[in-house]
Amino acid sequence: MYLISDILYLIVYHLVRYRRKVVRQNLLRSFPDKSDKERRNIERRYYLHLCDLLLEGVFNMVASRRQILRRYRIRDREVIDRYYEQGQSVILLSQHYNNWEYMVASLSLQLLHHGVGVGKPLNDKFTAAYITRRRQRYGTEVVDHTNVRQVMAFYDKHRVPTAYMMLADQSPNDVHKCYWTTFLHQETPFIYGPEYFARKYHYPVIYYTVHKVRRGRYEVELSTLCDDPAAVPQYTITKEYIARLNDLIQRQPEYWLWSHRRWKRLRPKEIPLN
Repeated sequence: MYLISDILYLIVYHLVRYRRKVVRQNLLRSFPDKSDKERRNIERRYYLHLCDLLLEGVFNMVASRRQILRRYRIRDREVIDRYYEQGQSVILLSQHYNNWEYMVASLSLQLLHHGVGVGKPLNDKFTAAYITRRRQRYGTEVVDHTNVRQVMAFYDKHRVPTAYMMLADQSPNDVHKCYWTTFLHQETPFIYGPEYFARKYHYPVIYYTVHKVRRGRYEVELSTLCDDPAAVPQYTITKEYIARLNDLIQRQPEYWLWSHRRWKRLRPKEIPLN
């Protein structure tokens, strides 16, 4: 599979030049202190990784339980299992870093909690419906971010211990309903939803990091970001999440989703910068 990925890299990076301008602009603005050579090295490593993700995404649609679990392992299970034993739902908070599709597919395979993946739907309804069916084939429930309120209310009412997987590093739809701060040298809006739901339902927030052990093998590290959201000041969870994301990107930037137009929205003048 990875021989195909190497060939795909030559096509995507050198021939098609897929979103090279977007990636270069993002890297330039995010790492102004790095040299052009350093940024080009990150760029090339990113595209190699991106092609791996594309192939792994296709493989994930057809992979068996055993094949997925061989490639993607959640460690530190005791961090989240103790909440299940208490009948407590949690929010699993992460980012588009390394492979996130394996996490969606294996959530209910690896955790005691009922797994719910929250995301944005694709514009193509036929393709979106197919991908959702494949993502859900091993028990994970996939919901549109516009429906997550109803899903949370239902499982909370019926006391079903649920783990809500949320990736909070994408660009928000509404620039007025988010948290604005300086991130990677740029004014950046962050989704506030994970903290909002954590505070509303008193759900602990578990942060997870996906580590690339080697090509095609990943390990997920769990850690408690906030045990009692109601006991901390507003935006504490969001600020801590941003700090962890920043540290992750600074250490290994090539594994983040640089081809995404993360900074396409401008901050309204009436919205303060935190």
